[in-house]
Amino acid sequence: MSQTASRKDFTAVEGRLLVAFELGWEKWRLAFGRAMGEKPWQVVIPAREVLALTKAIGRAKQRFGLSESCPVFSCYEAGREGFWLHRLLTQMGVVNLVVDSSSIEVDRRARRAKTDRLDAAKLISMLLRYWSGEKDFWSVVRVPTPEQEDGRHLQREIRTLKKEQTRLINRVKGLLASQGIAVRIGRGGFRDSLDEMRIWDGSPVAPGLRRRLETEIARQGVVHRQLLELECERDARIREGQDRASEIARRLKTLRGIAEVGAESYAREFSWRNFKNRRQVGSLVGLAPTPYQSGDSSRERGISRAGNRHVRGVAIDLAWIWLRQQPESELTLWFNSRFARGGPRLRKIGIVAMARKLVIALWRYADFGEIPKGALLKSQV
Repeated sequence: MSQTASRKDFTAVEGRLLVAFELGWEKWRLAFGRAMGEKPWQVVIPAREVLALTKAIGRAKQRFGLSESCPVFSCYEAGREGFWLHRLLTQMGVVNLVVDSSSIEVDRRARRAKTDRLDAAKLISMLLRYWSGEKDFWSVVRVPTPEQEDGRHLQREIRTLKKEQTRLINRVKGLLASQGIAVRIGRGGFRDSLDEMRIWDGSPVAPGLRRRLETEIARQGVVHRQLLELECERDARIREGQDRASEIARRLKTLRGIAEVGAESYAREFSWRNFKNRRQVGSLVGLAPTPYQSGDSSRERGISRAGNRHVRGVAIDLAWIWLRQQPESELTLWFNSRFARGGPRLRKIGIVAMARKLVIALWRYADFGEIPKGALLKSQV
């Protein structure tokens, strides 16, 4: 078959250039194409070099015989680069998609070769399929505005500092426990003085251990002060903010069992996404079920965990709090009837299901004002 005849089999996207990015730390690989079945043209440019990117797109247009003004469509996998590249491409007039990496299909037949060249070729073929009408074979990430993205950092930093504080406290307690010492910990940190501490045989703490403990305690004090400052800033933003996220946070706080942490986390992560149904809510948090059925075999493989891990952790914590603070709500009664009498493993499974139902109920309350059935507002307590 001649080269001219073979090109008739290609499904070309007329007058448009498509480009897929394979993003590395030092180099970016770009795959260009315009027709299904046609071998993509690939180039490598220095990472984050805007001028090199512009020149590569111009060279691709010349190579494929396209005009300078032809539309360009691109995609890259969500990851370390975040959304700045999407915003740059949008400013350049490129129609870009940020794709969820976990939704990209892979060949499961034995071992498969994986290189940047193959990954870029795979992405460009999927991009061609997408713009040819196949919209549902991968997940496109909804990109927040710079303001919405920036608003998420405060609560995430608070959560990170809480984990850091717990790690430091546990380290100090462990070091002292190795010498037979148990310490008391208050809201501000350690109450006991190192000068007064005595190890198992009544002697003072050794100099090397003391120096290490002083360093860890001082570090914990810094983290604690930073945490208090950020929590004050968060509380003030909830009280005084005029944006939609602050309004949603204030509304959620009217529910008994929902305080600043849950309200702020939900509002900043969810308020801008415009969910259409409860399945989208569960999928984003990663609390969607993953059934497996093949022939006579049918089983449930647990939650997908392919969502927002920050909100997923908060959702589990809120579910436990909800059981205590909302004992007469429909969600609590449902949990008690199905899981409360079981062992620790069954309750752990149940609280995950409870968290998914609660997140969906909070979405309905935040967006539509629908109070969860049987739930009490703080004004009713």
